Amino acid sequence: MAPTDATAPTAGTEWWRSSVIYQIYPRSFADASGDGIGDLPGITARLEELADLAIDAVWLSPFYRSPQKDAGYDVSDFRDVDPIFGSLADFDAMIERAHSLGIRVIVDIVPNHSSDQHPWFQAALAAAPGSPERERYVFRDGTGENGELPPNNWESVFGGPMWTRVTEPDGTPGQWYLHIFDTAQPDLNWELEEVRAEFDDVLRFWLDRGVDGFRVDVAHGLIKAPGLPDFVQSQEEASMGGGAATQSPYWAQDGVHEIWRRWRRVTDEYPGDRILAAEAWVYPLEFMARWVRPDEMHQTFNFGYMEAPWDGEALRQVIDDSLETFGAVGAPSTWVLSNHDMIRHATRLSLGEDAPQGHGVGPETPGLPDIEEGIRRARAATLLMLALPGGAYLYQGEELGLPEAIDIPGDARQDPTWHRTEGERYGRDGCRVPLPWEADRAAYGFSSTGETWLPQPGLYGVLARDRQRGTVGSTLEMYRDALRLRRERGLGAGAIAWRDAPAGVLSLDNGGVRVIANIDGAPVKVHGEVLVASSPFDGDLLPPDTTVWVRAAE
Repeated sequence: MAPTDATAPTAGTEWWRSSVIYQIYPRSFADASGDGIGDLPGITARLEELADLAIDAVWLSPFYRSPQKDAGYDVSDFRDVDPIFGSLADFDAMIERAHSLGIRVIVDIVPNHSSDQHPWFQAALAAAPGSPERERYVFRDGTGENGELPPNNWESVFGGPMWTRVTEPDGTPGQWYLHIFDTAQPDLNWELEEVRAEFDDVLRFWLDRGVDGFRVDVAHGLIKAPGLPDFVQSQEEASMGGGAATQSPYWAQDGVHEIWRRWRRVTDEYPGDRILAAEAWVYPLEFMARWVRPDEMHQTFNFGYMEAPWDGEALRQVIDDSLETFGAVGAPSTWVLSNHDMIRHATRLSLGEDAPQGHGVGPETPGLPDIEEGIRRARAATLLMLALPGGAYLYQGEELGLPEAIDIPGDARQDPTWHRTEGERYGRDGCRVPLPWEADRAAYGFSSTGETWLPQPGLYGVLARDRQRGTVGSTLEMYRDALRLRRERGLGAGAIAWRDAPAGVLSLDNGGVRVIANIDGAPVKVHGEVLVASSPFDGDLLPPDTTVWVRAAE
């Protein structure tokens, strides 16, 4: 079922090296059932509109059976579709339709942990300490006189301790289990061959159904340091970050690479150039590149680029470092500005130094974002990103210029981060609000009933897809033009040549296109035929927060 080329690609020309991959967050993409939660039939019904964007693939966040304690990242059955999203038949129909449109399908896989409702974990709770059932997870005796204290001092990414104590089958307080994230997400024991073999089979289950690859959640996790030593992560470090200097005992341990080499052997068994894409929050770039060595992952998300400030010098540095570092191991760099875990870049880029650490922004955040400035910068950042060689990732709704949804009432928020920190951290709900398709329909066309699992801001009516389609100068039309030009001119498979430019301005050539990005410099003169611009500008002077592509001189 997977799209295949007439001839096998030669090394260096594989589709994923220059791809544009569009992330779908199923709960919030399109709801065909009317229950307020997006589903697989909703995705199928809207695929033509994604094909119109000239993307190469879609990546779906989890749709597996799950109690939905963490919006599907707590999986209770890795081989089935949760009924709120549809059925395996709906999945098959979706992937068949995508392939007929020339769109590959990548699915999320969550190997670090399962749901606490997974049959394996339920069996572990019913079994005794030291049993084979408990060996599948990370159970440990507590400390203190009677084991009443956690085994170590680790703090969960979602707030609070990284350990939860269980009640044994006889009713007595018992062992503790590890969960890097929520209590409902117990970590699997990846030192155990049974766990590794189980996921080999999970990969094959979905590959046999025609998926074109996997985005691997928390690909720098899975392996923990021997002895589980105490560790305190500094406030300056990203909550999910690991690196050569950090030496976190639960992030970026060397043992993970053996797992990815094993997974690579599985995907290589299948035709059609199937891929593995890593979510690996590791620093510096040289360390991140280890995840994409020739026998491991194909791609990894370039979080260093996503987190770069809106500053010309910083952006050029991370672009140069990315191309050099990933190129040194034979991998393409990837470029990404938004995803389901981050503040949307149409908001984030207007926050500057006031951008909050961790997840989320809300109405009490100091220095509320300027919506117009944020969208203007987001469009400029996107045009710069899409001109770069390598793979580009788009997050659903960014092609509409959607900002972060800020005014979500506390009783409507669903992210476990909000609840585990008692409202201290807003969580990720603001970037996960259901999409607006038609301005004049209930729920802006997301669902026929008007139901939405998170409330949509009133601004979404103005930004709805039908209002922007065919409207000159809209964010959607800018994306369509840029993605078409990127494909036609082979920018993803090209190479950049920097040109001299004033302070605060970046200028480069790629594939017959000259890109001028005025980040924060003085207005700069533009020569040549304009192919696409992030914002209109008077005369031939390009203002700050604006990027333009012009036809490069022969």
